[in-house]
Amino acid sequence: MFPIRRNRRLRSNEAIRSLVRQTYISPNDFLVPLFIVEGKGVKEEIASMPNYYRFSLDLLKAEVKTLWSLGLKSVLLFVKVDDALKDNKGTEALNPNGLMQRAIKTVKEVCPDMLVMTDVALDPFSSYGHDGIIEGGKIINDATVEVLAEMSISHAEAGANFVAPSDMMDGRILGIREALDQTNLIDVGIMSYSAKYASAFYGPFRDALDSAPVDLVDIPKDKKTYQMDFANRDEAIRETEMDINEGADIVMVKPGLCYLDIVRDIKNTFDIPIAVYQVSGEYAMLKAAAEKGWLDHDAVMMEQVTSIKRAGADIIASYFAKDVVKLLNSHTF
Repeated sequence: MFPIRRNRRLRSNEAIRSLVRQTYISPNDFLVPLFIVEGKGVKEEIASMPNYYRFSLDLLKAEVKTLWSLGLKSVLLFVKVDDALKDNKGTEALNPNGLMQRAIKTVKEVCPDMLVMTDVALDPFSSYGHDGIIEGGKIINDATVEVLAEMSISHAEAGANFVAPSDMMDGRILGIREALDQTNLIDVGIMSYSAKYASAFYGPFRDALDSAPVDLVDIPKDKKTYQMDFANRDEAIRETEMDINEGADIVMVKPGLCYLDIVRDIKNTFDIPIAVYQVSGEYAMLKAAAEKGWLDHDAVMMEQVTSIKRAGADIIASYFAKDVVKLLNSHTF
């Protein structure tokens, strides 16, 4: 007790603060999201995500090499699909020569050891912008799961190491696991978006992929019938437990900063790797505030990613990954 115990002794200078610091960030913590588009020589900045880009396959090669040189060893692929290829059942998602399948092969061609995870959901391929097939004004669960399982097989056959179902359909982890195993793709892992909330932080991401739900009278206007209510906590444990029992190798909480209580709940309950997705809205807010001079970009960025890891994340999917690693490599932070 005070005055025998003075806690400030352990904060008195950087040397002692570094010595007793509990949470460290390294390149090994990060999963890098990448947005892919058709064409050649395309590097398009996403207006609502400053300094983040969509890449055509030829320029994707250079980006992957850069990531590897920085020590970033894992990527999560998303594709922006031409409207002409979209339909209610996401048929293009199963095209063996589709953009996602070619993107997987491109990454593996230039960097065979890069860990490739792929987004498994219908919204980039859906004419309605939803993660499931729509019938009678409703998102149909079981028929959607069948397509997601086929999509996962297609990604795995193209060379994906992990598939990452982000749809929040019931039973999709079991459906995907069984489909992969029956196709002798037993070594392909599943990173499940287990606690994915119906969040307002996803706006810039939907700009990046042109995948927002369309505004039509006879279909849902949002994703609240399948993504989780952000007011709920216990539900995240139920969802995560089900996914683990169905065969998930990694579970995810999405978004990040507003849901760190959920991360810690899952960490305390289950012995499984936990990923956290620091989403586009979180990225865009800091970029905008820093541009205005209201926040110190690098200091806040490091505080955010450190808090995510401190809460219990083993993996951080973040648009800041390159910025963080460059800062770490500069030895200025």
